[in-house]
This record gives sequence, C-alpha cells and structure tokens, in this order.
Amino acid sequence: MDWHDRIAIDPKVLVGKPVVKGTRIAVELVIDLLARGYSKEQILEQYDHITVDDIQACLAYASETPSGSSSRHAASPSA
Repeated sequence: MDWHDRIAIDPKVLVGKPVVKGTRIAVELVIDLLARGYSKEQILEQYDHITVDDIQACLAYASETPSGSSSRHAASPSA
C-alpha cells in the first residue's frame, strides 16, 4: 500500500502532523488506538468517516517513518 495516497501533511492542518486525507484524524491517533488494543472495527465504529484502507495507510506510514523524525520531512513531494 502506498500511504501517500491516503495520508496528508499540511502545516495548516494539526500543525503539520500527518493526517488521514480529508480529515483531521492524525496518524498518531490511529497508531495509538491500535497500540492500546483497539481493533480496526472499533476504530471504524468511532471514526466512521475513515476506512480500513486509511488505517492500513497509517500503519504503512508509521513503518516507513523513522521514530522521532519530523513529520514534515517524512512525506515525499507531490509528483
């Protein structure tokens, strides 16, 4: 999965934190919920405007982004 299709980084949205495109749901929130034991289904129930593909994109983003790095430098430029 190419997370670039579903994750946006915009300094005007949540101070540049990576978010699910078209929302103000931070990747960090989704990852935190999964780490706390929430299932994908529970997340989708609480945040019904995201999809299972959005959750997968959050996981892909987290796996490709070095821990502690600035999120503004993690995204590749738009083509």
